Amino acid sequence: MVKVYLSRKGISFTEHNVSQEADARETLLGLGYRATPVTVIGDNLVVGYNTGKIDEALAAAGA
Repeated sequence: MVKVYLSRKGISFTEHNVSQEADARETLLGLGYRATPVTVIGDNLVVGYNTGKIDEALAAAGA
């Protein structure tokens, strides 16, 4: 859902699959999370599919 939302807004992103990428899994765990999605936008982390929080993070990042 996050991918679709960002795509519809014309925002480019990089997806990391924690079930296939050990480095991505370690990064997620290092951030203190065990579930996805966790979206990193600038200095902000958005946990889950929350369009309001995503929009706030995008605005804070100047996107």
